[in-house]
Amino acid sequence: MSSQDQKPYYFVPSPSQHPILAALGLLGMMLSLTAWLNDQGWGAFAFAVSLAWLLFVLWRWFGDSIAESEEGKYGKRIDISYRWSMSWFIFSEVMFFAAFFGALFYARSFASPLLGDLNHRVLWPDFMAAWPNVGPADLVPHFKAMTAWPIPTINTALLLTSGATLTVAHHALRDDHRKPAIIWLAATVLLGVVFLFMQGYEYVHAYRELNLKLSSGMYGSTFFLLTGFHGFHVLMGTLMLSVVLARLIRGHFSAEHHFAFEGAAWYWHFVDVVWLGLYIVVYWL
Repeated sequence: MSSQDQKPYYFVPSPSQHPILAALGLLGMMLSLTAWLNDQGWGAFAFAVSLAWLLFVLWRWFGDSIAESEEGKYGKRIDISYRWSMSWFIFSEVMFFAAFFGALFYARSFASPLLGDLNHRVLWPDFMAAWPNVGPADLVPHFKAMTAWPIPTINTALLLTSGATLTVAHHALRDDHRKPAIIWLAATVLLGVVFLFMQGYEYVHAYRELNLKLSSGMYGSTFFLLTGFHGFHVLMGTLMLSVVLARLIRGHFSAEHHFAFEGAAWYWHFVDVVWLGLYIVVYWL
C-alpha cells in the first residue's frame, strides 16, 4: 500500500483560534486605517499594531498547516481541495483587476469623450477630451503622463524573466533535482525584489519630476490604483515564493507532492499576465 493510501480519507483539523484572531486583526486594520485617513493621531500606530498582529497570526496559522502537511496528514482529497481553493482565489483576483481595468476603459472611452462633446462645450469650451487630461475645469495641476520607457519596459523584462526562472525551478523539482530548483527559485525571488525597487523608483520619479499623483484626475487615480495594487500582489507573491524557497532549502516537498510550490507559481504567473495587460493598456495605449 502506498503512503498516499495510508493517509486519512479527509483530514479535519481540530478547532482553531486562528480564524477569529485573524478576523480581529483585519477589523483593527480597517478601523485604524479609517482613523488614519481622517487625520486621527492614533490611526497610524494602531494600524501598524493591527498589521503586526495579523502577520503574527498568519505566521502561526501557516506554520500549523505546514506541520500537518509534513506529518503526512494531507492526502489526495486535501490536495484537490487546496487546488480548487487556489483556483477560485485567483479567479477572484481576476475579477478584482477586471474592475480596475473596466474603470480605466470607462474613463477613457466614455467619461472623457462625454465631457468633451458639443453639449458640454458651453460649460468648458477649452476642454479637449484627449487622454490623459486634467479634467474639464482645470482643477487638477498639470502633469506629464508616464511613458513606457525605460522603467515599465525594464519591469516587464524582469517579470517575464522571473516567470521563466520559476518554470525552470518547477521542472527541476519535478525531476527531483533540489539544488537547481533552489537556485532558480532564488533567482525568481531576486527578480521580484528588483521589480519592487524599480516600481518604487518609478513612483518617486512620477511625484517629483512628472507631478503625477493619485490626485491627478482620472489618469492619476487609475494609474496608481492599477500599478499600486499590482505592486502589492508582486510583494505578496514574492513573500509566498520566499516561504516556498525556505521550505525547499529545509528539505520540504518531493517530486510528486509540492502543491505549495505550485500554488505560489500559479499566483506568480497570474501576476505576470496582469502586468502584461497593464503594460499595454496603461503605458502604451
